[in-house]
Amino acid sequence: MKKTIFLLCALTAVAFAETNTTAQLNIQATMDVWIKAFSVLAAGLGVGVAALGGAIGMGNTAAATIAGTARNPGLGSKLMTTMFIALAMIEAQVIYALVIALLLLYGNPFL
Repeated sequence: MKKTIFLLCALTAVAFAETNTTAQLNIQATMDVWIKAFSVLAAGLGVGVAALGGAIGMGNTAAATIAGTARNPGLGSKLMTTMFIALAMIEAQVIYALVIALLLLYGNPFL
């Protein structure tokens, strides 16, 4: 009985063993290089597009605040306060894109 159990355990180890040939290892290494390359590309493009969108949004916010202050100078301080809150929210979106880009570069979940 002991010999049968030992033989069964030995054969299951062989059955579930993983065979990594050199060709499979080379393919995996190549895929890792491609994933890293595309992650760098995605991180750069993502931060660039986020910065572009944030700059456009901030420019529109500042232009609207200046136009509102020019129409009614008495509301200038309230408009400035609202503008700074809006700018902080716009900048937060760009920072989120930066965090995602850093995750792609240093803590890549695809590898």
